[in-house]
This record gives sequence, structure tokens and C-alpha cells, in this order.
Amino acid sequence: MARMTGKVALVVGGAKGIGFAIAERLAAEGAVVFLTGRHSDEVEQAAKRIGRGARGLVADASLPVDLERVVATVQDAQGRIDALVLNAGTAIPASLADETIEHFDSLFAVNVRGPLFGLQAAIRIISPGGSVVLIGSIAGSAGAPSYGTYGATKAALRSYARTWTAELAPRGIRVNVVAPGPTDTEMMARVPEERRAALIAAIPLGRMARVEEIAAATLFLLSDEASFIAGVELSVDGGMRQV
Repeated sequence: MARMTGKVALVVGGAKGIGFAIAERLAAEGAVVFLTGRHSDEVEQAAKRIGRGARGLVADASLPVDLERVVATVQDAQGRIDALVLNAGTAIPASLADETIEHFDSLFAVNVRGPLFGLQAAIRIISPGGSVVLIGSIAGSAGAPSYGTYGATKAALRSYARTWTAELAPRGIRVNVVAPGPTDTEMMARVPEERRAALIAAIPLGRMARVEEIAAATLFLLSDEASFIAGVELSVDGGMRQV
């Protein structure tokens, strides 16, 4: 039997990249999938590609009012959420010398405020025994020049996962983090080749992750197979930060 049969899943930031791979895998495993993205054409195309009744919703993950609307839509359609993935994020670099208030606020709005208020909006309809996965990054536990603010946003998610685990455990709701290493996405394709080569050289397995591998780790944590795993950060990085 498929691992998510009969479950309702919401993937915030599911129109492309890692989020799309997660939404696609959850649908393939039997879930009723809702996904969000900022652009209507991307959202519509993503839902169409996934098929299986997947539904795309346009939303800005940095805006609590949009997230509340998305949750209300899922509630009207299905009455509950069993699996919530908070994936939307941005990774624009800026060195300490070049940091601006606007850059700082934009990263924290999407990467931290979004997951916080996304979960707050969803928590009222997450089923007892439900599961939440935050998509973090190994950047949250490492120092990379020009990615200090980005890393800080991902470290914040790791901290929140601990607190939210403690707060939601009485309802049997598990909160975990998947922390990808360098992953072969459209965003990564825009990174200069020299930088890409340096990243791969630092990965013991000798390559970047595939989005399907991040999706597989996320599926595991959302499924009943991980029923006694809560508050952890699962690094999917080919050993980059582990050895």
C-alpha cells in the first residue's frame, strides 16, 4: 500500500524545485495534495504535471493573510491536514559589508516568518498524529561567505522545530527538519560553474543531491514509518557536513 493513502498534504512552496518533487512524491504515494506558489502559471502547471487531483493555490509564503487563505481552502475541501511541508524559501547572497535592512527583512520574511505563520494558520486543522516537515539547509550549521543571513534563517527553523515539537507533542503532532546540502535545482544551475565544482568537491559522495532524494527523506519523516521521530534535523547532504 502507498505510504500516504488517505492523507491530506499541503506543500507550501511546491510549484518548483525541491517543493515540486515533494508534492509529486506525496501524490504518487496516495496523498491528496495541495501546493502553493507565487505565480499562477507555475502553480497551474505544477498541479497539472502531478495530476492525481493535485490542486495548486497562488500564495505569497511571506504573507500570513495568504497562508490563512490557503489553509481555509484546504479546510473547505478536505477538512484537515495530515502532512504539512513548509518549503518556500529564498537564498539571495549578501556579505556582512553589503547587508541591507531590505535584504535581511526579505529573507526572514520568506524563510522564517512564512513557516512560523504558516504553521500557526494550519495548526487548527492538523490531525492528531499529523506530521510537519520544515525544509532547512546545512547552511544553518555552517559558515559560508555571503550567506550569513540565509544561514541564520535556516538555523532559526532548526530552533523552532525543537520548540514546536515540545508544544505540539501533546497532540501527537511531529515536527522535523530536512536539511539539504547542495541540490541540483534550477536555482543551483544559475550558480557559476567554478562554485558548483567547489561544492561538489566538498561532498564525500562526489555529486549534488537530486530533488527526488530530498523528497524521499521528506516522505519518510511525514509517513507513519517515522512515527517515533520528532524534533530532529535530517541532513541530506552526501556527507558534506557529517565527516
